[in-house]
Amino acid sequence: MTAESTDEPAGTLPTHDRIQSALKPVTDPELDRSIVELGYVDEIRVEAGGNGAHVRVAFTLPTAWCSPAFAWMMAVDARDAVEALPSVDDCTIELREHMHETEVNHGVNEGLSFAEAFPDAEDGVTDVRSTLDEKAVLSRQYAAVESLLDAGLDLEQVAHLERSDLNRDAAADRIAIDVPGGAFAVVTSTADIDRYLEKARSLDYFAESDRLFRTPEGEPIAPADAELVHRRARLAQVNMDGQGGVCDALHQARQSGASD
Repeated sequence: MTAESTDEPAGTLPTHDRIQSALKPVTDPELDRSIVELGYVDEIRVEAGGNGAHVRVAFTLPTAWCSPAFAWMMAVDARDAVEALPSVDDCTIELREHMHETEVNHGVNEGLSFAEAFPDAEDGVTDVRSTLDEKAVLSRQYAAVESLLDAGLDLEQVAHLERSDLNRDAAADRIAIDVPGGAFAVVTSTADIDRYLEKARSLDYFAESDRLFRTPEGEPIAPADAELVHRRARLAQVNMDGQGGVCDALHQARQSGASD
């Protein structure tokens, strides 16, 4: 998760909308969807502090038994996103109605590590996050490649693309593609490519190579394997979409039950 940049002046109390905007890049790591858009955020409170605002963010997950590692990642990312605002002195996180809410809330707000908060956990949160990040970037890759196929490219051409082949026209909200072999294409729906690039950059995908897309193992795609890689990416997206549908249903049922 990358904190949202801001030119907000220090000393000014942030608005509810500003904090919510800062929280939008925070995702449920299993679904790769914003906790704001998923409706997890229950309450945002802002109070004047010493050098800036003290913020409290409360959130509820779809079930009380959601993975404590997932809950921990969302809580830490939410705290970091809010505290990145220059007008915020500190942020307290409150996970609600979860079987491990005491451990998560105490650990995150006291600055403990996941291992310190959950000494009996078999897996560390770093390994879990890495696995989910790989799944998320593959799902986003599938959507980005689909937008390029819709623009007229084929999978072999896509496999050869580098970042430098993408020429953004911000005024027209489109991306012109210098297709290997001398062809030219235009993508008029750029959201999926932008989401993929955002995730890929956060994982340092382009540190050693400018090749745009990768295999699930992180290697450049051989043109002969392009169709197989794309099918594997589709499986990642289908899995996330299916899990997202289940979580949406559980979350709506939980909210309905709470309002009865």
